[in-house]
Amino acid sequence: MKPAFAFSAAFMALFALPAVAQEPKANCKNPQTQMEMNICSQRDYETADKALNAQYQTTRKAMRKWDADSSADLKGAEDALVKAQRAWVVYRDAQCISSGFQAHGGSMEPMLISGCQADLTRKRIAELKELTEAMGN
Repeated sequence: MKPAFAFSAAFMALFALPAVAQEPKANCKNPQTQMEMNICSQRDYETADKALNAQYQTTRKAMRKWDADSSADLKGAEDALVKAQRAWVVYRDAQCISSGFQAHGGSMEPMLISGCQADLTRKRIAELKELTEAMGN
């Protein structure tokens, strides 16, 4: 009876495996359904987030250079940036969850959240660029 049980368990485990994740297709130039709007909004946020990460590294490098070129009593630019960025991420996420409550529990809530995240992220990119330029880079 054990071999039958082993086959049955293996058969059940095969069907319990999650399906290979495949991103749904969405026409982001002209989304027509809420699902497409949600997907496109999420993609927009992901694009903005990648740009933010690149700009953050550039700004952090500028702050590191500032610290290296400064006397001991003027160092701390990089640490201040890291602290500010961590606080900003917490703010962004909380603010956007709050914004999502306009359609809480509804199908457009994800779009509101990711749209907010994309918007705030682009604003943060501009702030980091300004800071980098102000630091002489």
